[in-house]
Amino acid sequence: MTTNIHTLFDEDAIALRVAALAEEIGESKPQDLLVVAVLKGSFIFAADLVRAMHRAGLEPEMEFIHLSSYGAGTEGSDTIRVLRDVESNVENRDIVLVDDILESGRTLSFARERLKERGARSVKIAALLDKPERRKAAISADYVGFTCPEKFVVGYGMDMGHAWRQLPFIGYVVAPEEAASDGKTGG
Repeated sequence: MTTNIHTLFDEDAIALRVAALAEEIGESKPQDLLVVAVLKGSFIFAADLVRAMHRAGLEPEMEFIHLSSYGAGTEGSDTIRVLRDVESNVENRDIVLVDDILESGRTLSFARERLKERGARSVKIAALLDKPERRKAAISADYVGFTCPEKFVVGYGMDMGHAWRQLPFIGYVVAPEEAASDGKTGG
């Protein structure tokens, strides 16, 4: 069974938006900046974002947190597990928590509160994609790459069952029967 991927945001659009987000972050004049990437999906976005921050004159340090609210499927659960925690001292630091997609908000809300409890000066959220209609927690991103339509997206670090993270663009999955009916091919 072949799956078709249609391009939603191409490489150029992503690069321009990431550079703009780095400038926005720089305008907030963060102190002792720590970027915390939420693994796994944000790893490509976070890497591009910190390089863009460097070009914008910032000197962020980088950390990772690996949280899981998904199993092998595509629907999140209410239980959040910490698989890898931030190791750096976050006390009195400005933190930008980076994630690929802000959907239900439960995972990012959990991570933000965890960092605040450890004494972070501020915790702002940078989400590459925002799906506000899916929100279950009272949270919003401070920096948003794109508003995402109600589609299952892959590429640029995001996956479906561990596939398609390597795509240099963000696409959406079209089932073969849908592709046959609309006459479109993969992106």
